Amino acid sequence: MDITLVTEGTYPHSFGGVSVWCDQLVQNMPGHRFTVTAIVGSGSEKVLWDLPQNASLVPVAVWGDAPAKRTSRRAKASILRLYRRLLDVLLADPDAPASSPRAVRPDEFGDILRRLFELAGGAQLTDVLGGQDAVAAVMDAWLLRRHEAGHRVLPSVYDAVTAVSLLEHALRPLFRPVLKADLTHAVTNGLAVLVGLAAKWTHGTPLIVTEHGVYLRERYLEYAKAGYSWPVKSLLLGFQRALCTEGYRAADLITPGNRYNQRWELRLGAGAEQLQTVYNGVDPAHFPLAGPEPELPTITWAGRIDPIKDLETLLRAFALVRKEIPEAKLRMFGGGDQQYRARCERLLEGLGLQGAATFEGRIDNIRDAYSAGHVVALSSISEGFPYTLIEAMTAGRATVSTDVGGVTEAAGDTGLVVPPRDPEAMAAACVALLRDETARRRLGTAARQRALELFTVEQAIDAFQLIYTDVAAGRPVELAASEMLELAVGGPSVVRLRSA
Repeated sequence: MDITLVTEGTYPHSFGGVSVWCDQLVQNMPGHRFTVTAIVGSGSEKVLWDLPQNASLVPVAVWGDAPAKRTSRRAKASILRLYRRLLDVLLADPDAPASSPRAVRPDEFGDILRRLFELAGGAQLTDVLGGQDAVAAVMDAWLLRRHEAGHRVLPSVYDAVTAVSLLEHALRPLFRPVLKADLTHAVTNGLAVLVGLAAKWTHGTPLIVTEHGVYLRERYLEYAKAGYSWPVKSLLLGFQRALCTEGYRAADLITPGNRYNQRWELRLGAGAEQLQTVYNGVDPAHFPLAGPEPELPTITWAGRIDPIKDLETLLRAFALVRKEIPEAKLRMFGGGDQQYRARCERLLEGLGLQGAATFEGRIDNIRDAYSAGHVVALSSISEGFPYTLIEAMTAGRATVSTDVGGVTEAAGDTGLVVPPRDPEAMAAACVALLRDETARRRLGTAARQRALELFTVEQAIDAFQLIYTDVAAGRPVELAASEMLELAVGGPSVVRLRSA
């Protein structure tokens, strides 16, 4: 089959769990041809993965100059009418009752996008959606709601210009040339779905949406610390929520990477019959049993350096560990956000952890990061079904993880799970394992057995082979093996530790 695989900010331009998953998919399905449609910033991003022969790359730049095209006066008037209605939809209360005068139909956002797509005729609409008329429309929409809600402060013209620019750039993937394929596989919700919607409207192409983390939740976390004013955040998060809801509504199948995601997906309109959990898997040959433990008590962390990984909590926890075990070490492996790394390094120095806690960059073989410690820690505030956890489990190392996403589904009763953003609880769990060799070995052995039974790449690839065949043929998907897997991980007896 010809498959359009749509990514956003991940494969093949960055490392991390989602990119690992994408690479596993294309490498292990040589019989299919993948067009990796990568939504990126400028289009000049460096390709970090070697694509196999059955894969080609089409970058879609969200920023930079769009191709110039003047829209006719008649088309411009139609586009602006749709744009004003789009603003009404984005600023509406999503939980308003259907009887409300400003209630929004479930299909209205998607209908507006489709009509904009048809009016664009394959061209970008930068001159209209990014122009002065769009700025005026945003100001009018905000002013109306200010009077209705009794707000005293009117958003500024600068706010409107910012919102218009962000919204216009976010819509750009919708107005790119549409590829013809047997199916579209969006490896996230959000902007990637725009590519799938265009293909569905043009060619009737079936759409699969896979979520590893919860896209909308991560946008909420991101915008909480963004430097935009509240009106800009409100409009853009309204767009993200409406887009994610439409992605679920339009998908022929939704394949979350864990069952935790399903609560968000169902809340945003996905049907239970659309959902099929497929867990991430690792190749056991790449993660043999880890070798001897290091001489000094050591905690390791591996992953993409990013605020969502919350290394600040890990560092604060390690400072508490050092009070109990002064010779302890913390080794952190991985690349990523250099600004966030610099922030963490300042915290490290402020906690007096120089020499004890170290950032060691990317490592050629990730399994060496797990062998480097007694305990592998995961401190994230949001996750899907984290590769670092199931890789460490496969290597037979004891783990301490935060209770986010699919962590409890992965760990079961083979690791310690603590609340996110709780350095005291994380420290207590790490100290307990560093001091108890018997417990470490027992949990590590059980973790390896669990990973080998439930979380292998072969199981994941077999599931998607069947999914692709059935979805492309318009048949319902029946994954007996996956259903058994869900039963095996359902209701795990998780060892949770909380601070006093």
